[in-house]
Amino acid sequence: EVQLQAYGGGLVQPGGSLRLSCAASGFDFDDYTIGWFRQAPGKEREGVGCISMSDDAATYYRDFVKDRFTISGDSAKNTVHLQMNTLEPDDTAIYYCAALARYGSACPLIGRGIVGHIYYWGQGTQVTVSS
Repeated sequence: EVQLQAYGGGLVQPGGSLRLSCAASGFDFDDYTIGWFRQAPGKEREGVGCISMSDDAATYYRDFVKDRFTISGDSAKNTVHLQMNTLEPDDTAIYYCAALARYGSACPLIGRGIVGHIYYWGQGTQVTVSS
């Protein structure tokens, strides 16, 4: 059974940090790239960033999280992390991870706000930034 589970969310004050994780099972982790997405109340789901573990862990980010968010991965544990620093109230959303194509431009395009085919969606985790 294919499973992607995002976890680690919670309530944090503005300026604080959180580290989300995405655990994958039931498929070969290295056959896909992993993207992070979020959906704020009343808004559409949007890409946040992506990592390609098979491409020397290359990462791609949306401009609005660059220099604040960092994606990393551990192939041995089939886990990807999203380190979020300097959080802002606008970062409040449900965060999801998803599996995208290993080859091609799917992962880099996440950094440009373009979402291609998603093979697997994970369960989300709530992040709330509030004082």
